[in-house]
Amino acid sequence: MLDSAALQAQPVYDDLHKALLEPEKVYRLNLSKQKLNIFPEEIIRFKNLQELNLSKNKIDSLPEKICTLAHLQILNVSGNKLKYLPDSIGSLKHLKKLQASRNNLLEIPTQIGELSNLEVLDLWENDIGIFPDELGKLKKLRWMDLRVILIDDAMQQRIQKLLPDVKIFFSPSCHCVTG
Repeated sequence: MLDSAALQAQPVYDDLHKALLEPEKVYRLNLSKQKLNIFPEEIIRFKNLQELNLSKNKIDSLPEKICTLAHLQILNVSGNKLKYLPDSIGSLKHLKKLQASRNNLLEIPTQIGELSNLEVLDLWENDIGIFPDELGKLKKLRWMDLRVILIDDAMQQRIQKLLPDVKIFFSPSCHCVTG
């Protein structure tokens, strides 16, 4: 497991086929803007992977097997077509940064509370209607973006109460009725 500085010093692979030639050397993989419609299952072969960028594709789901990427520290799936994050996301114990903005997420899985090292949670511009109490277990979380999500005043206050030490970005209240 690399610290932040050592991870940043590693090369970024941006070609899946080249990365597969030396899977044990792949710590950082950037497959953004590759017109991917599905999560490439080959990614699971990168056992040392610590940073994965799948942003700006058309991926509509992440496999439960993503949990096998045990060393993952940074996951960027922004700008896809995700409606749900897999329950197994909670198994990514080293995850520090989760970027899932500009998707179609409807809820946050309760397993999010198991991400004990999560510091940044970027969820802006989604359709999230369910914010589980387990968010309150994210003791290392420092920054969360929930802008461009319709959240009424009461729910914003509830989320802030769950995470009193977190800088949370909300859009102005929707003054909407939630069921």
